[in-house]
Parts: sequence; C-alpha cells; structure tokens
Amino acid sequence: MSGENLSTLILLGSFLIMVFLRFPIAYSVGISTALCLLSMGQNLSVLPMQMVRGVWSFSLMAVPFFITMGVLMGSGGISEKLIALANSLVGWMRGGLAMVNIVASYFFGGISGSASADTASLGSILIPMMVDQGYDADFSTAVTITSSCEGLLVPPSHNMVIYATTAGGISVGALFMAGYLPGALLALSLMVGSYIISVKRNYPKGDKFSLMGFLKQLATSFWALAAILIVIVGVVGGVFTATESAAIAVVYSLLVSVFIYKGLNWKGVWHALESCIDTLAIVLILISLSGAFGYCLTNLHVPAKAAAMITGVSSNPIVIALLLNLILLILGMIMDMAPIILIATPILLPVATSIGISPIQFGIMVVLNCGIGLLTPPVGAVLFIGSAVAKRPMEKVVKATLPFYVCMLITLLLLTFIPQISLWLPSLFGYAV
Repeated sequence: MSGENLSTLILLGSFLIMVFLRFPIAYSVGISTALCLLSMGQNLSVLPMQMVRGVWSFSLMAVPFFITMGVLMGSGGISEKLIALANSLVGWMRGGLAMVNIVASYFFGGISGSASADTASLGSILIPMMVDQGYDADFSTAVTITSSCEGLLVPPSHNMVIYATTAGGISVGALFMAGYLPGALLALSLMVGSYIISVKRNYPKGDKFSLMGFLKQLATSFWALAAILIVIVGVVGGVFTATESAAIAVVYSLLVSVFIYKGLNWKGVWHALESCIDTLAIVLILISLSGAFGYCLTNLHVPAKAAAMITGVSSNPIVIALLLNLILLILGMIMDMAPIILIATPILLPVATSIGISPIQFGIMVVLNCGIGLLTPPVGAVLFIGSAVAKRPMEKVVKATLPFYVCMLITLLLLTFIPQISLWLPSLFGYAV
C-alpha cells in the first residue's frame, strides 16, 4: 500500500471508527486529522495553522450574527405571533393545526435558520395544543420535527453560509434566493401528507378564513417578518453584504424583542447571548477543525479519487445523482449537519458539477439531505428534541414520521432532477447559476 493510500485510510478510517464509537464529532475530526498529519510526516503545528485558516473568512462572520438573531427573535415572543399568523392563513383546513404547524415553521425558519430551535420553540406550544384538540401525540410530533427542516432552506440560513464558504466562490445571496421555492415545495408536500392523514383520521378543522383576521395578524407579525426583509432585500439589492446584513439584523432583532414585542428584558438578553456563545463555540470549533481535515483531504487527492470511484459505478448522470443523495443520507444518519457540509462538500461537489448539477442546486440538495438526517436515528438531533418536547418514545415518533419521510424524499428527488426549482429565483435576480 502506498504512503498516500495509507494516510487516506488512517484519516477516514479513524474518523469513521470514532463516529461509530460516539466520540464528540469535534474530537473525531481533530484526532483523525492529527493522526493523518503524523502518517504524512508533517509537523503537528500544521493543525492549528489550518484551523485558523479554516475560520479566516469574512463570509463566516455572518454565521454568529445569524445565530444570534435567531436566538434573540426566538426568545422574544415571536413564536406565538407567527403561529397566530399561520392559523389565520391555513387554520380553516381539515387538520388545520397541522397546517398551522407547517406554515409557522416556514415563517419561523426564516428567522431562526435552525431546525432544533424551531422544534423546541414551536413544538413546546403547538404539540400540546394539537393533542388538546384531538390530534395523536406522535402525529403532532412528526409534523413538528419534519416541518422544522423548512428553516434550513428558507433564508437567512447560517448553514447556507457555511456551504457557500466551503464550496468557494458561491454567492450567499444566490443561495438565499435559491432556498425559497424548495422550502415552499417541502412545506407543500408535508401539507399534502398531513391533509391525507387528517382526512383519514377525521382531525378537526379550525375557524373559517377571514381576510380581516389575516390582515390583522399580518400587521401584528410585521415587525418579526421585517427582519427577513432586511437581510434579503439588503443582500439581493446589493445594499450590503451578507455579513453586514446579519449584523444589522441582530441590532434590529434586539430592538424588536425588547422594545416592540417586549418578550425580552435585559436580563433575558444576557441569557440569550449566553446560549449563543454555547452554540457558536461548537460551530466555530467544527469549522476550524474541518478546515484542517479538508487540508488533508486535498493533499491526499481524496476528492479526485472519490469522483473516480463514484463515476466508475456508472456513467449515467441519474444514477450518479441518486448515489450522491444516498451518500449524504447515510452521512446524515451518523453525523450532524455542519460537519457533513464541511467534510462532504469538497469531495462530492466536483462529482455533482461533472454531471451538470449547479453548485447552487447542489447546496440545496446537501442542506435538505442533512435535514432528513436530523430526523433519522441513531444521531437525529431534531428527532431527539421532538421526542423530549412531546415526552414520547423515539420509536413511536419514528413510526409516525414514516409518511413524512416519503414526502421529504419526493421533494428531494424533485429538487435533484428539476434544477429550475432551485435556480429560477437566483437567475431571475441576475445571479450566475
């Protein structure tokens, strides 16, 4: 075995072994990288140098700002207002509260950008509400956790920023615009699945639709939704960069949460910022270590070897696209979202572009695949959170989620084989796709 192949085996083999042994992912990445560097005969000082280089990016500054914005808005009483807005829009349908859950996740996702925050925030309100009105507890939890993945696609999503930085040369604004229609398609597919189940089980309807009631709730929720407009209009219109828009959105979120909705006092603000620091520490450590991991991958020519291996299976673009999705889905079952984006993107993106998949479209595919992974055992973080919030056994929640897995996979296939779903809005706004 050549030295290069041996180092590759050490890097990937030790990483996978530690993942399966349930090591913290940061330790798995860091230790495997250190072992690989030693096997390559390089000084371990390369590790901290590459870690610093991994976070030395102006675009990455947007990540802590977007996370802070989401925590401030999520802690500031925004959830109830967005639920009321969704109820005024779709609550009249059969299974109305399930529809409200899905639509509220679309709105809230544009603020938090986090499936975990969505599940914890909206789930703690909507799951008990649905159970009280006669919905099955496991069904209510399944709707909550699957709809939370809409927030990963709907901008401003910090995972989109991480992908753009990892992929290199990808416009954050283009990715933001690309997420709207896929997020709406995911919501629509989940609503169809919920409606079929609701009709079969005769779940209740809400009050009749009232245009005045909807406009009243829209006016109440305007200040929350305006945070999204600040980011999107500013970035797409070229007024400021994604990082600058994120910083402005943080200040705006603070003012809205404290002075307009009054859901936070200054003590609550400090608690929210403490929560942000905990999250950011994990995210930034992962990004820095993944930079060093990527350095090893590049020096060992792993992306080229992986591309050759995948294309060696078949030359059919459809088969290759399905293989890419399968690889990402399997990774999602054993790893968290950020590490998958950071580690898999440099390896799989060249394969995707070789069969004509745009880097922007592939970013949407990666994010949705990772979102599905958050709902699947054994490492489904959102699945665990949903089960804990609803106080339901994970096995029963997984069983109730099976129809929604089908909805999400159908959405994934549509996004894979109909590029314009992802690329139409960016091209409409003049982005190169």
